[in-house]
Amino acid sequence: MSREDLKMKLLEVFEAAPRLRDILLSSDDVHFVRSEMRNYLYNELMVRYDRDRDMHPLIWVAVRSAMAAFENILSRRNERMAGFSLLQYCVDLVHGTSGDQVEHPAPGFFAEMQHLVWGITGHISIYDDSEVTDCVVSEGREAAEIRSRDLSEMAAGIHGLVERYTWGMDEEVVETRERNKQRILDYFGGNDEDWNDWRWQVRHVIRDAETLKDLVYVSAEEEEAVREARRHRLPFGITPYYVSLMDNEPDSRRDRTVRAQVIPSRYYVESFLRARDEGQSMDFMLERDTSPIDGITRRYPMIVILKPIVTCPQICVYCQRNWEIDDVWQPSEKGMPRKALDEAVQWIEKTKEIREVLVTGGDPLLLSDKRMEKILSDLSRIDHVERIRIGTRTPITLPQRITDEFVKIVGRYHQPGRREVVIVTHCEHAYEITPQMMEAVQKFRHAGISVYNQLVYTFFNSRKYEASYLRNKLRLIGVTPYYTFNTKGKEETNDFRVPLARLLQEQAEGARLFPGTVRTDEVVFNVPRLGKNYLRAAQHRDLISILPDGRRVYEFHPWEKNIKLVDTYVHVDVSIYDYLERLKAIGEDIDLYRTIWYYY
Repeated sequence: MSREDLKMKLLEVFEAAPRLRDILLSSDDVHFVRSEMRNYLYNELMVRYDRDRDMHPLIWVAVRSAMAAFENILSRRNERMAGFSLLQYCVDLVHGTSGDQVEHPAPGFFAEMQHLVWGITGHISIYDDSEVTDCVVSEGREAAEIRSRDLSEMAAGIHGLVERYTWGMDEEVVETRERNKQRILDYFGGNDEDWNDWRWQVRHVIRDAETLKDLVYVSAEEEEAVREARRHRLPFGITPYYVSLMDNEPDSRRDRTVRAQVIPSRYYVESFLRARDEGQSMDFMLERDTSPIDGITRRYPMIVILKPIVTCPQICVYCQRNWEIDDVWQPSEKGMPRKALDEAVQWIEKTKEIREVLVTGGDPLLLSDKRMEKILSDLSRIDHVERIRIGTRTPITLPQRITDEFVKIVGRYHQPGRREVVIVTHCEHAYEITPQMMEAVQKFRHAGISVYNQLVYTFFNSRKYEASYLRNKLRLIGVTPYYTFNTKGKEETNDFRVPLARLLQEQAEGARLFPGTVRTDEVVFNVPRLGKNYLRAAQHRDLISILPDGRRVYEFHPWEKNIKLVDTYVHVDVSIYDYLERLKAIGEDIDLYRTIWYYY
């Protein structure tokens, strides 16, 4: 596209706001343009505050949000924070002040600008006039009947979309997985007793492409990615049980999320190797800066993370601690040396402000019952520790580990009124929920131990109502939704990431439509070194720029805000346009996501 074509395309974007278009055309002096655009925004806002009664209140709210976002982007302070001036870029495109050096904008850039201008002017297309309910002009029983009819229509539409998804408790799925199990047992020469022995499972973890291919259908692309990962000693491993959750057919799409978690993509492998070869730090969360002693991570005043082991029975591709993991668990793995672990526990004992300890890793349930009991016993002797949280994915990847004996051990240290022990697991999709997982959860529940779930929101579970469907099914088996995490912004996991706007949209429009008991989790962005930023609260972040490739730039405020001076964190997000194009490529109707542009 020529420079003149780019100019005309940008000016077309501003056609919905003729005054903004005229300002942009009026001068190549960015300071003048900035001042005039600010004046326009202020005057428009005042007019709408004072006189704009013909605009529906919800449209007005959207306009106000868009104006605030644009005002933020015009800030010179925010330009410095983002390292980019959107206004200067637009001036350069229109007036050619940077010659041919200006970066050509991507389709995502024009899409972002178009929706921002539509938002400012109220030309948004997220509402259908036919959706305006008649109940507001009626009263009493008539109003109630109209409202009930509208709600039923809304619910029917939701159910129609939710019915696309399948969970692992469906009878047909259970039967299919039973056949998968038998095929895997035949391959390894095992029996049902072996299958139910977690030690047998970890001894037979699948560690290479050849074995995986023998057990389940693997595409040529998946096979090559695994081979490349192993060739370069990237951690890879899947339990036989988890392999049985995969569909053994080339045209299945139900197990897409299951596969994506453990089978690395070529992009992941290439990005990981490039970063490693260039000597880049893989410690995205800057845990080295928050570890006062080996095995301990501390980001908050009253809770610490204790990591007695830094590997798992299988490896999640998007793991935030992939930089610590040399390989999937080996039978010789003993975890953290006893002396170092004792010193970490002693540090907790001396740090009397601590009230809660999260025992995680890796997956601590790879340790023997004896070692886990020692850890629980040592922590329980510390008077100021009121809660022990065990972070484990074994209910999903290795439910056989949750034995009656282990639950008894955990239960001994769960003392209501004195100390709480809770389980926090990590289920990504309803297709991972199985009778075996439910049994593991119920063992804890019968012992009075609560089980919570942390969901990582990725491309592979981000379709309309997909995460809400999961939360609903988790509640049915006794798991309480706890956190929904935005995917970490590591380059090697870019194909997992979704725009923050999609996560905000999912919570506001997806989860909100389900009963309150199944949408109890909190949506968060984990800020490196600092900790969780609560996305539900708009005052904890600012949109500060839009880049030529269509990506938004956000500034996140630390949890210490209004408590202590701590630096903010600047984050470059995923392109909304590119995300929607990926959804379209897998057959999604992206009109279902049309409101995404108006979440800032």
